Amino acid sequence: MAEHSEQACQRVDVGITRVFELFGKRWTGPIVSVLMRQPVHFADLRRAIPGISERMLSDRLSELGAAGLVVREVDEGPPLRVSYRLTRAGAAMEPALKELAHWSKTYLTSDGPC
Repeated sequence: MAEHSEQACQRVDVGITRVFELFGKRWTGPIVSVLMRQPVHFADLRRAIPGISERMLSDRLSELGAAGLVVREVDEGPPLRVSYRLTRAGAAMEPALKELAHWSKTYLTSDGPC
């Protein structure tokens, strides 16, 4: 029976863990992707992401807000409208997300990975 050394079982990078704790959740990536283009009202954001419920969108936006990536802005109106925009930290994700999109087009087919 082989022994496992501490070196062989290195821990995953803390930063990567934190990124995937947030972006590994369903809907988070598409929300950020839509917000990359411009600030968006809640209803328009929901329409832009087929299949997401209002509750899930609200939950994900709250999580992104708590992480400092999204800001909620209220236009008192009338009518009262709420929009969301990326913070500087959120917008800084754009190059990484573009690279992931490029990678997926190259390596992920409709049948799955390579």
